[in-house]
Amino acid sequence: MAKSVIITCATTGGIHTPTMSEHLPITPSEIAQASVEAAEAGAAIIHLHARNPENGKPDPNPDLFMDFLPRIKQRSNAVLNVSTGGGLGMTREERLRAAVRASPEMASLNVGSLNFGIFPMLAKYKDWKHDWEPQFLEMTKDFIFRNTFADIEYVIKELGEGHGTKFEFECYDLGHLYNLAWIVEQGWVKPPFFVQMVFGILGGVGPDLDNLMHMHTIAEKLFGGDYEWSVLAAGRHQMPFATQAALLGGNLRVGMEDSLYIGPGQKATSNAEQVQKIRAIVENLGRTVATPEEARQRLGLKGVSEVNF
Repeated sequence: MAKSVIITCATTGGIHTPTMSEHLPITPSEIAQASVEAAEAGAAIIHLHARNPENGKPDPNPDLFMDFLPRIKQRSNAVLNVSTGGGLGMTREERLRAAVRASPEMASLNVGSLNFGIFPMLAKYKDWKHDWEPQFLEMTKDFIFRNTFADIEYVIKELGEGHGTKFEFECYDLGHLYNLAWIVEQGWVKPPFFVQMVFGILGGVGPDLDNLMHMHTIAEKLFGGDYEWSVLAAGRHQMPFATQAALLGGNLRVGMEDSLYIGPGQKATSNAEQVQKIRAIVENLGRTVATPEEARQRLGLKGVSEVNF
């Protein structure tokens, strides 16, 4: 019998900008509300970034995270996953500050460097709400999203060993799976591993379903029964890839970090709307949606009582 599907919802991220959607959560209150609604809709894990409440720019300030994390915890039982990817251009130390402060059950960890190009979105907009937005996008034309082995070891030792936090290992390309396998061989992390395969970012693996099939095959060879795998895809590829992951017996991620749309040309009005749509698809395929407690058990998490918020 197929396992239940763990749905992750990434509610705001650090890629899209306020001009792109009036529905993108910006303030701590908006992020908290969006997260609670997503959890109520069926997301077992909420993947979290913070933004400057005045202008919507990605912000690593731990105080912002500590504004919304307790609110979400009080109103839902979801696993709260704090990003260590932060925003493009942040230092390694900046990216880690919030997670070290919060000591969450989960945190994201990118396991390879890549050219992370979101500058093509410049051509889609003419009038910007804030001056930082076009500058931020343009910067990525000459930008490397750095995640060296030293960076990865630093995060694992500081957060994993220091706080008992488990990781959402974000893999943007085939080589990142092999990076993770090497990390496992060093004994830096212990199973079960949560492998998030990312498709459709310029600089990473392309949004072709053949790529998903191949990465899943390789992950099976590398990690066997020691891992849970999940899929996210950018933009219009979000729902097709999430559906394919469910068909293959995996898990999936949706949310406005990854796509601002609910259908062709139709903006999502909330993160919960995306969760509701993929939940209906999953259940129509004959699979069930995992509860937060099921996710905790399968991922070997330390439990909500052990966090610092």
